[in-house]
Amino acid sequence: MLPCESMGPGESAVSEELLNFIKEGAEFLVAGHKEPDGDCVGSQLALVSVLRRMGKKAVPCSAGPFKRTEIKSWEHLFTSAPVRKDGARVILVDCSEPDRTGTLAGFLEGLPVAVIDHHAAGNHSMSSFGTAGLRLIDGNAPSTTFLVLKLIEALNLELIPEEAELLFFGLCTDTGFFRFVDGGGAKTFEAAARLIRCGANPAAAYEAIHGGKSLDSRRLLALVLLRSESLFGGKLILSWEEYDETRRFGLEGRDSDNLYNLLQSVAGVQAIVVIRQETPERCTVGFRSKDWVDVRSIAESFGGGGHRNAAGLSIAGTIAELKPKIIEAFGQVFGSE
Repeated sequence: MLPCESMGPGESAVSEELLNFIKEGAEFLVAGHKEPDGDCVGSQLALVSVLRRMGKKAVPCSAGPFKRTEIKSWEHLFTSAPVRKDGARVILVDCSEPDRTGTLAGFLEGLPVAVIDHHAAGNHSMSSFGTAGLRLIDGNAPSTTFLVLKLIEALNLELIPEEAELLFFGLCTDTGFFRFVDGGGAKTFEAAARLIRCGANPAAAYEAIHGGKSLDSRRLLALVLLRSESLFGGKLILSWEEYDETRRFGLEGRDSDNLYNLLQSVAGVQAIVVIRQETPERCTVGFRSKDWVDVRSIAESFGGGGHRNAAGLSIAGTIAELKPKIIEAFGQVFGSE
């Protein structure tokens, strides 16, 4: 086992109540949000490993689906229908609201819940998931895995290499492999350095996140790029994926990270929107932005959420119906063309 240095003080302290919640519990359901990403999965699996090393029973839970190719290999480790047992406790990561867990919400209802999340509070009250002392929520943290590392160190535990790799993977996922870390991000790199000392491999993490893509994913990427529309003098780029493409290429054909990166590299662009027709009646919408543009507030106005510069939503409707509404919302930000 490699030695790990202390994280030191942070923006949000780990409460004694949360530490006791973990120390005193014997069985845990470690849950995350639906449609998990690397930060969610990395947080869950690292916590499960730590809890098991503490002699506790721990089960990773997810409603899925596991859309992202880089986390597919872990899907078999999760259950979507956990067994409720007397005395079981829940640790909810990477979200703080019941509806974000999808079909898991019914299994978790009524159980004592602790929340670890780096998203700012959304439109819903957090009162139903976690009391104040059982929340480790910091909207300034770069990832939920960053906060999980903070919790593990507060428990005075050392990481094993497999846990360090999982936490580093999640940190890289939500920072765009550190592309989104600004001048105030020294603590992010300090945490990354400690994880590497504990066994994380940056080259392996990069390959896991960005490698192994299919040829179909490049073809779908080309189709979405070709139909991109430049709006508001180039400040907004909007594109979409048709339902027949969703059926043809499947979830494995998507490469959202590279799509957003390519579009955000266009000179003058401040925000990106990609609408996907998931079913004939329903769409998902992804938002990315730079600097001052708050896409979280726009996503929330349609019932979604996320971060200031990265947000999303799932909504009833078609691409044709949603496009003008989304463009109108950005008109409040950029002004009319």
